[in-house]
Amino acid sequence: MSASPPRAFEPAAQRRGAALGAFAMLAALTLLCIAWEWRLAPLRPGGSALVLKALPLAIALPGVLRRRLYTLQWAAMLVLLYFAEGIVRGMTDPAPGNRLGWVEVALSLGFFACALAYVSPYKRAARRARRESA
Repeated sequence: MSASPPRAFEPAAQRRGAALGAFAMLAALTLLCIAWEWRLAPLRPGGSALVLKALPLAIALPGVLRRRLYTLQWAAMLVLLYFAEGIVRGMTDPAPGNRLGWVEVALSLGFFACALAYVSPYKRAARRARRESA
């Protein structure tokens, strides 16, 4: 038995750019969340406990860097919460918080797009393999 992955998965392995883009977007989103709630525009002067919202993103970073499909999948769903928060705060916060909200929206959408670009070939190949085995 061969230890190499099936040939159906080879095209997805060439999606290195999407994986690196996902990591870069997630790292930038994590840093934005920390800076936003700590120094740039905290809800309370001197920082707020909302800086902890960056923790789930930071937990996902190692798995995204290693290109683990499961991590990319759950992080793509998680980042939709940050997208929603960015929309709300972009429309309701005073400056500079509103601009930071729109940056959060852009980074979360960028991560979501990169994660989907990396994961979707694997999903298509798995569906194809399931159909062929049935």
